Amino acid sequence: MSRPLPRLFLIRHGETEWSLNGHSADAILEGTDIPLTPRGESQIKEKAQILVGDGKPIDPKNLCTVFVSPRQRAHATFHLLFSHIETPSHVISEDLREWDYGDYEGLLSKEITEKRGKPWNIWVEGCPGGESAEDMKSRVDVVISRVREHHRLFFEEGIGARDVVIVAHGHFNRVMIARWLNCELPFGTKLNVEPGGVSVLSYNHNTLVEPALNALNLHADLR
Repeated sequence: MSRPLPRLFLIRHGETEWSLNGHSADAILEGTDIPLTPRGESQIKEKAQILVGDGKPIDPKNLCTVFVSPRQRAHATFHLLFSHIETPSHVISEDLREWDYGDYEGLLSKEITEKRGKPWNIWVEGCPGGESAEDMKSRVDVVISRVREHHRLFFEEGIGARDVVIVAHGHFNRVMIARWLNCELPFGTKLNVEPGGVSVLSYNHNTLVEPALNALNLHADLR
């Protein structure tokens, strides 16, 4: 029996005070568990009506499971996305947390450079007192393995459903896309993942051995 290629909907949490103030691409923030802004909540509610529901991109009947970061900005985004339908099966996992920035938590990139006395590249050097680039790569690769097993069961054996959803964070999602495409972490520097934006990861040529990026920043409020 022919089945459609499975998909992963990769969603960044909605707007926070940091992204609202233009810090999202420059600030190093993981342990500080900040909430969505009121506007961020409204934006996710609006997107939910477009994205989630019968016959919509995220159709409950096609949904296998949802993986959610435990940080409140991601957890709130998940519940707002599915607030108008029955809450789907989901797993809250620390494996989906943002990059652990360790000693650099809460600092701007320019402040880190001043502290070090030389430029810093998280994609190569990682974070002292937190996760190295190799740590992050390994953690995301474990998540990808879980997603691909769901996909394999559906596509090859007809077990479960077509789609998986992940609700997580900016750096995490950029690493996820890079590793999904079998690229090294620095490929993530070529990607912008906007608050509330939806990426779609799948496969090419009717085979699970050719991972592909189908969409980036769907329904994001691009600036």
